[in-house]
Amino acid sequence: MWYFGVVKRIAVVLIALFVLASVAAAQAVPVIFDTDMGNDVDDALALAMLHALESRGECRLIGVTITKDNPWAPVYVDLVNTFYGRAQIPVGMVKGGVTPENSRMIQVPAERRRADGALVYPRRLASAAEAPEAVGLIRRLLAAERDGSVVIVQVGFSTNLARLLDDPADVALMRRKVKLLSVMAGNFAQAKAEFNVQRDPASARKLFERWPGEMVVSGFEIGQALLFPAAAIERDFAWASDHPVAEAYRNYQKMPYDRPTWDLTAVLYGVRPDAGYFGLSPRGRITSDEKGVTQFQADAAGRHRYLVLSEAQRARVLESLILLSSQPKN
Repeated sequence: MWYFGVVKRIAVVLIALFVLASVAAAQAVPVIFDTDMGNDVDDALALAMLHALESRGECRLIGVTITKDNPWAPVYVDLVNTFYGRAQIPVGMVKGGVTPENSRMIQVPAERRRADGALVYPRRLASAAEAPEAVGLIRRLLAAERDGSVVIVQVGFSTNLARLLDDPADVALMRRKVKLLSVMAGNFAQAKAEFNVQRDPASARKLFERWPGEMVVSGFEIGQALLFPAAAIERDFAWASDHPVAEAYRNYQKMPYDRPTWDLTAVLYGVRPDAGYFGLSPRGRITSDEKGVTQFQADAAGRHRYLVLSEAQRARVLESLILLSSQPKN
């Protein structure tokens, strides 16, 4: 009968859609985001970018790990993930981290309640105590992914990744699973200390010396050249009457202010390394000292490079950072 033909066509379409969805999921890069959320607002904007890139089918945010040892940090990350419809993303917490200080940018959104007492930003984690330890979480996340598929974006301290380097089995796991480590750290324009390196210099030195794979670093000078405009916070995030990232921005400093996009650049390169947003240094080796100063030495056999930004690239990169971080959720 005629309806059997209709049913058959519908089944073919559904199968085709399933195949396309499966292909898209297979092409999405699995990303671990390692962040010191709460020390600067660029971490929040970078997390929003990752959700936009996942909505576009370009990445899968498989986990977020924290290097700021403050109880509001994992709670804020979890409420942002929940806001974007991805409450299932695991959030891991550093143990004995170097920056326990409070931060209004993460605490105020986490504590806000409506007149009836309901949280403005619901979340899965009631407190930081419910978050698993970060190093163990990274280990489990890597083990579950295909070899050579994972991108780690580290935009805080090197605390968590450096601890993994203490175990030969973990080093072998990272060598097998991670295809790229995209880091925001250092300063390659001036011989000056940079915050992410300076606050945990021993971990940074270990990471630069012993990381077993490819590493691309976005230095202080890159984000400093790309200021996120306060006007975009008021204009481009207005699609939500209450937006946890815009609220974090407003609580980080007195508005209006433009802020460097340090961490956003590491996300952009990590997920879209071949899009021509940045140039790259020659291959070489990055080192850092006890004061948090980084140095680069060219070496054709080296596995470290750092980002270079030309004036011609600048406008395109900044536009992409603004559009992705403010993209409405699905």
